[in-house]
Amino acid sequence: MSTIADVRPSPIAGRWYSANPAQLARAIDAYLADVTLPQIEGQVLAIITPHAGHRYSGRTAAYAFKSIARHAYNLAAVISPLHGFHPAALLTSAHRRYATPLGELPIDARAIKKLGDFLAKEGNIRLESVAYDEEHSLEIELPFLQRVLPDGFSLLPVMARSHEWRILQVLGQGLANVANQTATLLVASSDLSHFYPERTANVLDQELLKRIVSLDPKAVLAAEAEGVGFACGAGAIAAVMAAAVEMGANAAQILHHSTSADETGDLTSVVGYGSVVILKRD
Repeated sequence: MSTIADVRPSPIAGRWYSANPAQLARAIDAYLADVTLPQIEGQVLAIITPHAGHRYSGRTAAYAFKSIARHAYNLAAVISPLHGFHPAALLTSAHRRYATPLGELPIDARAIKKLGDFLAKEGNIRLESVAYDEEHSLEIELPFLQRVLPDGFSLLPVMARSHEWRILQVLGQGLANVANQTATLLVASSDLSHFYPERTANVLDQELLKRIVSLDPKAVLAAEAEGVGFACGAGAIAAVMAAAVEMGANAAQILHHSTSADETGDLTSVVGYGSVVILKRD
């Protein structure tokens, strides 16, 4: 009889970022060292950060992660899209730990159960557990978290395939319910527009970022249907925004925007990246 391994092995180390622990740590630390943050007023409840390979989006991602460097969090709830197919709307890991070259991260089974129970009770929504997933967009954030939160934390991983507001609203409420029990960082993993010329991409990305700053998750979800902005992780962004607002967020701040052209020089077909903090201000 086959059993699920306790540890989810990384399917992307060596491709999306270095598989060598020392090289990976140096690269992330260099990205962080290059960041000069603007003044951030308020408590950081959530960050929105890109998920391309570190070579392409690491410089922008570093802004979001530096904003929470050395803060104390017991739990990191990382919400990502699912780029592959699965019939479930919301998924989590069936493993007990995630592995990256920087070490293993414990998955918080109690937080998963609490979230799953809430989703079932409040929305009749199943949180499906999957093993050996290939999703890069959740894992890609973990080495950054390991470098900026050296005191350690446990992980609540959620992959949101759905872009349906009813489901994402309940997910946001459930995340807030979990977060109210322990010091929690919410992380939404998303790139922005895909494969437009850079000039067009910048217009689309600014509209999407403007909708994030307005703290209107339904407007973020509507952007693609309206043809004015795109994000592959729009569902993850909307859920995290809903959770943060439930927790008292009343402001958001754009920290950095870039495109893949900044690394490749190709202006004809780019991917957009943005880093945002969602804040609770007095």
